[in-house]
Amino acid sequence: MIPPQLPWRRYGLGLLLLGGIAFALAGPGRILLDRQAMTALLVDLGPIWQVGGFVGLQVIATAVGVPGTVLVVVGGAVFGLFWGTLWSVIGASLGAVVAFCLARYCFHSWFARRFSQHRQMIKVNQQLCDRALVCVLLLRLAPISPFNLVNFLLGLTSVPLKPYAFGTLVGITPGTLAYTWLGVTGSAALQGDGWGALSLAICLLLLLSFVPLWLTRRH
Repeated sequence: MIPPQLPWRRYGLGLLLLGGIAFALAGPGRILLDRQAMTALLVDLGPIWQVGGFVGLQVIATAVGVPGTVLVVVGGAVFGLFWGTLWSVIGASLGAVVAFCLARYCFHSWFARRFSQHRQMIKVNQQLCDRALVCVLLLRLAPISPFNLVNFLLGLTSVPLKPYAFGTLVGITPGTLAYTWLGVTGSAALQGDGWGALSLAICLLLLLSFVPLWLTRRH
């Protein structure tokens, strides 16, 4: 069931979205797309503020639709494989929930009035209601899936928040691990070592691309 869209909530979330987009397009926000600048920023923050700053940037980038691949790679270079993966998964999952809620509370009623009676939309909503967790997992397991676009699109559908959040958390973990590993091994490769591990990380990303197809056939 879609919660009622209170005007103050809708307008507040809309202003938050516009502010986040403005931040992303402005000078300070462009750092989210610059690997070297991001790495330098996190190093300058020091060990106390690094984690909070990194997770916060992940949330902001994901919420406003900025590609987060650079951040995940930087997380691997700064925090290592385990912690880099953990902080990236937490930040991206929280940001995905924020983006989902923005779409759900700001645009869902408008979208439903225009497309809810469309045959394909009825079919999609039925699938998402009956097998929400499986559908979200299939979308999230593909590392080439347009992550930020899916966040907003699922917010326009009838998929419940809980399976969306849990499916996102679980589904993005393998791909995030691979990209974090890419950051770890890429740093080593730039120093003239670790080319074998870098190749394995790239192969893992390619392998993950076929997982959703295999799962779809099984279901």
